[in-house]
Amino acid sequence: MLTRDHFGDFWLVTPHEKGRVVVDDAPFVAVEVEVRNAGRARELTFRTNIDEKVAAGEAHPIRIEVAPATGEPRPYVVVRDGLEARIERSVYYDLVDLGDEEVVDGEKKFGIWSKGVFFSLGRLDGTG
Repeated sequence: MLTRDHFGDFWLVTPHEKGRVVVDDAPFVAVEVEVRNAGRARELTFRTNIDEKVAAGEAHPIRIEVAPATGEPRPYVVVRDGLEARIERSVYYDLVDLGDEEVVDGEKKFGIWSKGVFFSLGRLDGTG
């Protein structure tokens, strides 16, 4: 079982051993998304590279970081216990194709709904 401690270190824990694991970015990759319904009723279920499935929502949020060097988006979804999956580029583009405009805190945002939660994929003026 892969875990993460309060210092941010990753550990592989078995019944007999515990060892630190070096993770460059995220321990998992979201390689596919299944879409059910539309609009606010939409549910996005991601499949990871270890065939684990997780439905984005309040307990499993999607977040976007912007790479400082390139300005490219780096999307993630929480899988469990603070462990995230980086959303593969092709899957991210699938999300963008499904995106909607919403006004959030008085600002127009572009994002996607899943399980009644709106996740911003960026601002409409192109600044993140």
